Amino acid sequence: MSHVEDELTSQPECWTRAAADAAGHGPALPATGERVAIVGCGTSYFMAQAAAALREGAGQGETDAFAASEFPHGRTYDRVVALTRSGTTTEVLDLLGRLKGRTRTTAVTADPATPVMSAADDVVVLDYADERSVVQTRFATTALTLLRAHLGLHSDAVVADARAALAGPLPEGLVDCAQFTFLGRGWTVGLANEAGLKMREASLSWTEAYPAMEYRHGPISVTTKGTATWMLDQAPEGLAEQVRATGALWVEGTLDPLAELVRAQRLAVAVAASRGLDPDQPRHLTRSVILAP
Repeated sequence: MSHVEDELTSQPECWTRAAADAAGHGPALPATGERVAIVGCGTSYFMAQAAAALREGAGQGETDAFAASEFPHGRTYDRVVALTRSGTTTEVLDLLGRLKGRTRTTAVTADPATPVMSAADDVVVLDYADERSVVQTRFATTALTLLRAHLGLHSDAVVADARAALAGPLPEGLVDCAQFTFLGRGWTVGLANEAGLKMREASLSWTEAYPAMEYRHGPISVTTKGTATWMLDQAPEGLAEQVRATGALWVEGTLDPLAELVRAQRLAVAVAASRGLDPDQPRHLTRSVILAP
């Protein structure tokens, strides 16, 4: 079993622990009414997109998401939350350094022995969700679960759905598809982006991700027999029929969207195996992007 496969199967236990610990981390996490930015790189950026949409949608306060390298320094925030598994990513550390002393910052990380521990004002350590694989799975979803629980949006049903996502078979014929598109709505657009990234990293697949209503505005033109379109959330009316009419495989999300992401992680590993690839060692990637001065 690859590291990534072992790690993704541990997600229900990680989510349960993060939800139980959320109240204790409350002082380090955004308070109701704060104007907040959530930042990250790669997978963490997509989790930031999901968390920001969830928080603002829950009426907790204006919340934006940015890639750490694209943070708008002309804007004012009460708190900036940085998601960083490694705690060593150059763009995140540079941003936290620039914000020091003028904006309250929180880092959510997996490694307590890294520079981010002193770079941020507050730190939440999820060391039990750290990973050996370069490809992120459980840290990202555990960090998002922590934030969902902090917002009161997590339940035991989410964990049950994650277990179902691990136990059930993948849709017939899905592994053999040549191209994959993931769709989301609201907070699940970030999850769709992450599902696409997992497929690219682990299996070198041609993948795309869009807000569901945008799919008709051009992207559906490449949908055909041998491609798959996976809806992680409730589908817009008529979209499933339209995709099926192209000859493509339509995959309907039936579980909590975060559990659907677990199914997509499994797909990435399965496609990698079918192509003889090592999903723990994605091409041209490392655990953390550390840039020389």
